[in-house]
Amino acid sequence: MRMSTRGRYALRAMLDLALHDDEGPVLRHDIATRQEISADYVAQLFQHLCVEGLVKGVKGPGGGYRLARDPSAIRVGDIVRAVEGPIAAVQCATATLGCQSTCHRAEGCTTRLVWTRLSEVIAQFLDAITLKELCDQTRQLKPVSAFGHYHAVETPAEAAGQPSHREASLLAASAYTYEI
Repeated sequence: MRMSTRGRYALRAMLDLALHDDEGPVLRHDIATRQEISADYVAQLFQHLCVEGLVKGVKGPGGGYRLARDPSAIRVGDIVRAVEGPIAAVQCATATLGCQSTCHRAEGCTTRLVWTRLSEVIAQFLDAITLKELCDQTRQLKPVSAFGHYHAVETPAEAAGQPSHREASLLAASAYTYEI
């Protein structure tokens, strides 16, 4: 299974949202800046995540996005399914998930059993990790060089010492965020 940018970016955006959720509604522009993702793409991802009940939008002054559930109740598998659809190693394995297979050999194909089992293992793995666990792991990290898997990221406004789109009082909470 190859995860598209939708799944990878959705997980990054959700982790960013969870890390900043205690600050109130988080602007998509701030998430986009910290995660180096287009703000329009974040909006597209959050539409899917809203439909699945993982994110809720807050309108008006001081609006933005909030988690719709506690991070301990949001699994990585939930996020991936919301933006990617069923978790399947190959297309024919989705038939066991209630989807229509486009392969004319699907019903009598023995190798499909291998792909179906692999899909189940991938889904179980992703469902075993919660957003809270990722937040806890991220908070334990120390910033490392840009060549590492994790590195500290400042928004351009923070790097310049200016307030971002959030009020200055919210900026005092943390100068760094972590990106995966």
